[in-house]
Amino acid sequence: READRRAWTPVSYTVTRQNATIQGLIEGKAYFFRIAAENLIGMGPFTETTKEIVIRDPITVPDRPEDLEVKAVTKNSVTLTWNPPKYNGGSDITMYVLESRLIGKDKFHKVTKEKMLDRKYTVEGLKEGDTYEYRVSACNIVGQGKPSFCTKPITCKDEIAPPTLDLDFRDKLIVRVGEAFSLTGRYSGKPAPKVTWLKDDIVVKEDDRIKIKTTPTTLCLGILKSVREDTGKYCVTVENSTGARKGFCQVNVVDRPSPPVGPVIFDEVYKDHMVVSWKPPLDDGGSEITNYIIEKKDTHKDLWMPVTSATVKTTCKVPKLLEGREYQIRIYAENLYGISDPLISDEMKAKDRFRVPDAPEQPIIKDVTKDSAVVVWNKPYDGGKPITNYIVEKKETMATRWVKATKDPIFPSTKFKVPDLLEGCEYEFRVSAENEIGVGDPSPPSKPIFARDPIAKPSPPVNPEAVDKTKNSVDLSWQPPRHDGNGKIIGYLIEYQKVGDEEWKQANLTADSCPDTKYKVTGLTEGLTYKFRVKAVNAAGESDPAHVRDPVEVKDRLEPPELILDANMAREQYVKAGDTLRLSAVIKGVPFPKVTWKKGDHEVSPKADIEVTGVGSKLEIRNTVHEDGGIYSLTVENPAGSKTVSVKVVVLDKPGPPRNMKVSDVRSDSCYLTWMEPEDDGGSAITNYVVERKDVASAQWVAISSSSKKRSHMAKYLMEGTQYQFRVAAENQFGRGPYVETLKPIKAIDPLHPPGPPKNLHHVDVDKTEVSLVWDRPDRDGGAEITGYLVEYQEDGADEWTKFQTVPMLDCVVTGL
Repeated sequence: READRRAWTPVSYTVTRQNATIQGLIEGKAYFFRIAAENLIGMGPFTETTKEIVIRDPITVPDRPEDLEVKAVTKNSVTLTWNPPKYNGGSDITMYVLESRLIGKDKFHKVTKEKMLDRKYTVEGLKEGDTYEYRVSACNIVGQGKPSFCTKPITCKDEIAPPTLDLDFRDKLIVRVGEAFSLTGRYSGKPAPKVTWLKDDIVVKEDDRIKIKTTPTTLCLGILKSVREDTGKYCVTVENSTGARKGFCQVNVVDRPSPPVGPVIFDEVYKDHMVVSWKPPLDDGGSEITNYIIEKKDTHKDLWMPVTSATVKTTCKVPKLLEGREYQIRIYAENLYGISDPLISDEMKAKDRFRVPDAPEQPIIKDVTKDSAVVVWNKPYDGGKPITNYIVEKKETMATRWVKATKDPIFPSTKFKVPDLLEGCEYEFRVSAENEIGVGDPSPPSKPIFARDPIAKPSPPVNPEAVDKTKNSVDLSWQPPRHDGNGKIIGYLIEYQKVGDEEWKQANLTADSCPDTKYKVTGLTEGLTYKFRVKAVNAAGESDPAHVRDPVEVKDRLEPPELILDANMAREQYVKAGDTLRLSAVIKGVPFPKVTWKKGDHEVSPKADIEVTGVGSKLEIRNTVHEDGGIYSLTVENPAGSKTVSVKVVVLDKPGPPRNMKVSDVRSDSCYLTWMEPEDDGGSAITNYVVERKDVASAQWVAISSSSKKRSHMAKYLMEGTQYQFRVAAENQFGRGPYVETLKPIKAIDPLHPPGPPKNLHHVDVDKTEVSLVWDRPDRDGGAEITGYLVEYQEDGADEWTKFQTVPMLDCVVTGL
């Protein structure tokens, strides 16, 4: 029964053993239990528990926590997380105990000082480079449970990982005004990266509309109720110590355009139509203007009438107007997102307000010559329309008919040179202006003039200056006078004055001795300073003098030599034998440098043509041969210094003869030829050697090898006993060089050896002063017939043998003993 009730409830069937399991109890309730024994006679009395029993699971220490993980590691801290144990021991977890062990030590030490129920903890104050293991235990009212499994050894050091960035938006985003938009993404990196948002390279700041949210793994920029000013290039930067990543998005907040820019300009006004123009809107709404809508309204009515809605230009013709009525024009701009507010013009009356130009004032005649005159006039009122042309007319004073001076249009100039006048005749001129309405009235006639050349003294020469000097001369240059006085410039007079003197001296006596705009003043004294002036002269006389601005000190001008090399003075020049070698360079320097050409350390070949001009030098060798190759140098020298350039010239030719030709291993049918490569390969690699032979008795050479690249050859198929000569030549891509021959004929025989010793030498007779000897032929003759036998004798006890004589037979009598 329950402790708070009095009624008993049977809880089991009849059992024969001394225990029973009671099911269906309620956790936390208190119960009393009783039990009675039963036999065949009946049930005995009940035995009752003495105190109530509260139903609950048995309480033990908790199981070990699970999933202990390292979430972050720095050089002085470690962050760990774990999950609660699967079973809390029947009692709530009261705290967790985190322990650590320094690798190399035996014991774990408690890390947490206070009660900790969080399942995340950061261990701080660690030493960089140390390695630890961690474990965690759970505690309940019973006590501390088993520790979790240890972490892997963890070394205290900063984790490094470059930033990564994964964006949820594309490169471009179009948003309507008033709408919200957001730019989101995910990122990672160690240490934790810094996230920065930029718009057009300016940091984005939060306000009522702009919100920035950043978590350890996500980022978001949100903008509410977007406006046109939100348009721009947005950039998000994720950066830590290892690097940075960037993401970009071009956001275009679009809207209908702003109104066209006024005022409305009435370019043309007529009685039945007008032409108006305006400027595009300052803001196209982020989308190209597709068209303009133009409407008109009679000011006496309230109705706006359409003119066109298809124009894309900022000008429009407004037709079908009633003369004398006043009109207003209304203009809208339209894009893909809507129509702008209107631009409304001022009132304008439909009437013709343009006319032909007024008559110009009386023209002025200038610069009269024998066959021309310049007519000058002022621009008249244009009648409201731009002047497009002027009409210049002429007539002789006594004539009545005006004639156009030219059929070509005259505009915008307000002067015209009238050609084809007759010398000595008197003329008048007049001018009319023309616009698109028509030709206006002509001006009053000009004052009469006679067609003849007036001659006056010329103006002074322009900008005289000293352009060069030496120790006794100065070169002057100037420009012609701006006005020649209507007469031909005969020449120029040049004068000079020593500084401090009052007298000017003439450098040339007559103007025609200096017709050009330059002159060399000579006969000056070195070291003195002079002033110079120039006068122009025509038939009317001398002009005013034009002075050289600064006095000039007479001395040599020094400029160090300078060489400007032509293409043929590159570092190496290749020329084929027989062709022409050309080397040239531009030379500068004051005074002009002395020019020296050399080949190596010697003078160039006498066959070389050397040309030196005032601006450069050229060396030319015709019909070049291989010996013309080498290092050519050009030296230029003056008192200001010197300069040298060199070029390597290679004359490409046939190679020279091979060297050291030798014959060895002569046999009756072959011999072995060897040689060395030519000293000169002709500037090109040796491609092969040509080997030839000939019988001494024959005049014809026979090729035995023409493609060998080796410097040796086995000459085979010789006839025994025949004498041969051999020769070798080298070839390259430019041809075959000269032959080198064997010094003496070679006879095709096997090599000879000395014969063997005679056999069975013995005496057959002896006298007191002579001995008769006989012997047999030797076993080997050495490859040739034996021609004789040398007989020698030696006195007993002596060291040396004495030659007696050579005999052809197999016997000999030695006498004189």
